[in-house]
Amino acid sequence: MRVIFAAGGTAGHINPALAIADKLTATFPETQVLFVGKPDGMEKKLVGKAGYDFVGVDMYGFERGFSPKSLAHNVKAAYCYFISAKRSVKRIIKEFKPDLAIGTGGYVTATVLSQTSAMKIPTITHESNSYPGMATKMLSTKADKVLLATEDAKKHLKDASRCIVTGNPLRTNIPIEERSAAKKRLGLSDDFTVLSFGGSLGANRITNAVAELISWENKTGKINHIHSYGSKNKEIFAEALDKNGVKKDEKKHIFRDYIDNMYTCMSAADLIISRAGAMTITELTEVGRASILVPYPAAAENHQFYNAKTLADKNAAIIIEDAELTGESLIKAVSELYENRSKLLEMEQNAHNQRESDAAGKIMSEIIDLVGEDILLK
Repeated sequence: MRVIFAAGGTAGHINPALAIADKLTATFPETQVLFVGKPDGMEKKLVGKAGYDFVGVDMYGFERGFSPKSLAHNVKAAYCYFISAKRSVKRIIKEFKPDLAIGTGGYVTATVLSQTSAMKIPTITHESNSYPGMATKMLSTKADKVLLATEDAKKHLKDASRCIVTGNPLRTNIPIEERSAAKKRLGLSDDFTVLSFGGSLGANRITNAVAELISWENKTGKINHIHSYGSKNKEIFAEALDKNGVKKDEKKHIFRDYIDNMYTCMSAADLIISRAGAMTITELTEVGRASILVPYPAAAENHQFYNAKTLADKNAAIIIEDAELTGESLIKAVSELYENRSKLLEMEQNAHNQRESDAAGKIMSEIIDLVGEDILLK
């Protein structure tokens, strides 16, 4: 079995593809996998680290807007999509001779899967967000199967006849720990614990609001806080803490640029504050934690808002729009949940109820249904 994958742009697109590839190769060890993406994109690094073959193709996404710069960029993107990249992708497909093509988002998915579909190669696209991206919209009438992370995504597609809700696949099962045990492992007391992180994109607003929140928490004396400020925000966070009169307490605070034991931290948390990327939403439901979500406003087609809305509509999360995020608004949201533990526990249960168990296994079943086990074994 030979499978070509197309994924790029963000980890939220690439990691589901890697999870599917892991499941395929574990179930059918003879499977040969080839990833296609931008030669200078994040996908090259992540795919190489995972040990899969990768080939790069120069291509560009389309920019919204009518400025001279955007128009020039879009002319270049159109040339790549319709001529340059199209030719390269066709050549790669003919040389690799895939039995199946799988795309998980980014403009590379639209480029590759449009070709495989036209060449009558069985084609599957997977959408990790609650609001489908342009690639999924383009392929919803071309791909043989359209796999979705959430039921909400169907609402935004004109044709949902090929859609199957599978959830987002994770590369490894989340090692969920008992809450008190996780706190102990981190060296924290068994007190109420807040975990906050904002990623590297536009995180300054979260960083400043969190610093004010920690100042308020210190006045209660019984709240632990774990915060990831990002590799570029160390000084900003330090200044924000100083401005709010906060001194790090080693017994209550864990402040890092990057959290490398995130699942332990999520297990230890009573409340999580974060952006609303697709994989973060998946992890929140898998661990089963109440959250305050601040969608990144510059995300394509505002998809993070729709991801957050999927949980908020089920009373599993609270949304604070980025423009409305202040120390005051964050303190208000946290204090209400801190004082109302029954509501917090209800949100936790609602979050856990949204999990799609064994998403990778469900996707594997759809692959077998499409191509047949004989093809997979060849």
